[in-house]
This record gives sequence, C-alpha cells and structure tokens, in this order.
Amino acid sequence: MSDKKRLIIIDANSVIHRAYHALPPLTTKKGELVNAIYGFLLVFLKAVKEFDPDFIAACFDFPAPSFRAKIFKEYKVKRPPAPKELYQQIPKVKEIMRAFNVAVFEKEGFEADDLIGTLSRKFGQKQIVPEAETIILSGDLDTLQLVDKKTKVYFLRKGVRDTILYDEKQVQEKYGFSPSGLVDYKALWGDPSDNIPGVAGVGEKTAGKLIREFRSVKNLYQEIEKGEGRKIPPKLKDLLLCSREQVSFCRRLAEIKKDVPLDFHFDEQSWRVYNKEKAAQILRGFEFHSLIERLPQDKIEKSSKNGKIKKEKANQQLLFF
Repeated sequence: MSDKKRLIIIDANSVIHRAYHALPPLTTKKGELVNAIYGFLLVFLKAVKEFDPDFIAACFDFPAPSFRAKIFKEYKVKRPPAPKELYQQIPKVKEIMRAFNVAVFEKEGFEADDLIGTLSRKFGQKQIVPEAETIILSGDLDTLQLVDKKTKVYFLRKGVRDTILYDEKQVQEKYGFSPSGLVDYKALWGDPSDNIPGVAGVGEKTAGKLIREFRSVKNLYQEIEKGEGRKIPPKLKDLLLCSREQVSFCRRLAEIKKDVPLDFHFDEQSWRVYNKEKAAQILRGFEFHSLIERLPQDKIEKSSKNGKIKKEKANQQLLFF
C-alpha cells in the first residue's frame, strides 16, 4: 500500500462563483437562495470520492483589497461586482466546510490563490509530509502555474460536473511551455481578466512564442543583452528593453505567492475525522436531502463499526490548527 498522502485544496471563491452561475436559482421552502452552496457541495463530494484525500483545506479571498490592489489600483477593476445573493452564500459554505472538519483559510492582504500556493508548497516539502501529492480544485486557470511533479489542478471546465485534471504534461500540451512559464507569459502579455496590462504592443501570440522559445523572461533578457536575441525583430527588442520594469511589475502581479505566513500542521490532522451527524443536520437545514446519502464515512464511525474504539468517541473532532 502506498505511503503517499494527498491534500485537496479548494479554491473556494472560484468554485462558489462557478456554481452560482452554473445552476438555476435554487431556493429552500423559506425562500433562501442556496444554488451556489449546492453546486459547491456537488464539486466537493465528487472530488472527495474521486481522490480520497487525507487532508482538505478550503481557501477564501479576504473581503478587503489584496497587496496587488494596493500597489496597482487598476487591478481587477474591470470585473463587475458579484451579486449580493452570491456573497450571502459564502459564510454558509464556510460553515459547512467546518462541519466537515475542513480547514478554512483566509488572510488579510492576500488572495485565495496565495494561500493555495503556500499550502501546496509547504505540503510538498519532504520534512512536512513525505511522499505528498496536492490536488487543487479550481475554476480559475491562474492556478495552473502551481502545477509541478507533486501538484495537479482539478479544473472545472464547464458548469460543476465537467472536470479535467491538469498535470505538467497537459499544461505543456495546452500552452506549449511548462507551468512555471505561465507567470512570465502573463508578465509579457498581461491578463485581461485581472486587468494586468503586460507590455503594450506584445499580444497573446507573441508572448506565447517568446516563452516557448526562451522559457522565461529572465532567459529572454539575457539573450537580448548578449546582442543575440534569436529571431527577435529589432523593433520588438527595443520595445522589450524599454519595458523591462513594466514586465517585472506585471510579473509581480501575476505570480502566486508561496510564502504567506500561515499557521497549520498537516502532520497532526485529517479531515476524515468529522461529525457526520452534525454535517447531515446542516445539509437538512438547506434541504439537501439527496446529498446526505452521499456523505463520506468518517474514520471514527468506520472504526466504531469494526469495534476498534468506543462509540462515545463518535463525535470526536480533530483540530486543523
């Protein structure tokens, strides 16, 4: 049996947004809108069944400007605000995650992506959890830059049921360069969805061609400085040299941080020990009766049935941090 441990990190805001827009406006008998909550749980339970994780963390955007918005006031300004009916469902998703004994993370000054990047790198460190694998559950392609030998992205392609698991090979096939090249790609081209400007005059195709050729902006500028710049037209060379500070700035905006100060101890907890009845009670409150039948069996309940521990421990919960 493999000793490999698996962590699922949920890009919670991304999945909630996807669920809200993918499903019709489901309401309870009291008129409470719960479509985003229901869709989130469909994705959550599907991933749990498919990957059987040892640990789960859910990362949320903090409801205040991140460091990116502070250094670049135009960051994400073109995005229309989400409906208040969506935001009203976020605290309820957090409540459900805690009922499943899932660690919930959010931190002022950072986006969920930064927490995801930090957790995935820490989890993959040999001294933290040997033979580890991380699955990032997201509807945002930005997280593909985190893919490596120990990290994959379980991406929601359409709605909440159509998914694809991205590893290094599939990212390479999609873009023509490695996951790490995505940051440099956005530094050159920008990112319209986040309003990252990139270099004026460098389009998506040109940026992709440069990264495929040189693999990184560091290599690109080294070649230019050597006076070589293989196959780069003189006009583009001049543009890149004049825009070097802009490229560096855009790269800072595009790169997901991996060193956010967080308090966590992966070696001490497992989401599998959760209070199943409490989770079922919350789901009944939202009238998700069909989902109750799909609840995974927790370790305490499983062990009790095998006679390994006393029944009175069935409500025991382990803290994540």
